[in-house]
Amino acid sequence: MYARTDATECQTIDRFEDGVGWIAHPDERGQRASHAVCGKDGVWVLDPLDAPGIDDLLAERGEVAGVAVLSDYHARDASVIAERHGVSVHVPRWLDRAAERITAPVERCAWSLGNSGFGIKRFAPFPGWSEALAYRESDRTLYVPETLGTAPIYTVGAERLGIYLLCRLFPPRNLLVDTHPERILVGHGDGIFENAGTALTDALNGARRRFPTALMRKGRVQLRAGIEALGESD
Repeated sequence: MYARTDATECQTIDRFEDGVGWIAHPDERGQRASHAVCGKDGVWVLDPLDAPGIDDLLAERGEVAGVAVLSDYHARDASVIAERHGVSVHVPRWLDRAAERITAPVERCAWSLGNSGFGIKRFAPFPGWSEALAYRESDRTLYVPETLGTAPIYTVGAERLGIYLLCRLFPPRNLLVDTHPERILVGHGDGIFENAGTALTDALNGARRRFPTALMRKGRVQLRAGIEALGESD
């Protein structure tokens, strides 16, 4: 589900004017994605996994201003990358599990990521699940680290964007009602760049209705993903 060895390659995804993403282990089922987005103060690296060529990819965008971890299970390689670039790891105040697993200097944040332009909102639908949903109005970029995903373990039927199985019962509709994304970046899988708003509406409105299908088709694989994530940061 999640490769625990050092990455030997890197698949670039989600290129757009102010950002880029990569998958450090293209063959893993969990398809963990990392992103770099440009803010007024430099490049912000979101939920990163390290891989060959990452520093060159970041250098194309500018100087690294900070690293951010936006899920309790996404400490990943944030410390390694932050220390290499001499910056802090920014962690929302409600993500204690992630903060405990970071060895680099940590800055706790509440509603925004420095001068990146991203505002963040807490999503904690049930005990053991906590993350931050990030949205930047200026370019209508939405980043959801865990609840939404495009990796095959997330989607059923014709869905382009899926919701993690247990979160289908508690979709973050109220937190996203005011967002009108032009693009959606996710922590698992490629981003959505065409008709992103339609994909988001379909995912949220169909979450509970498609829960039985998701349980039947993806229940076992998501249970495995959850168990592996509890063992180590995913």
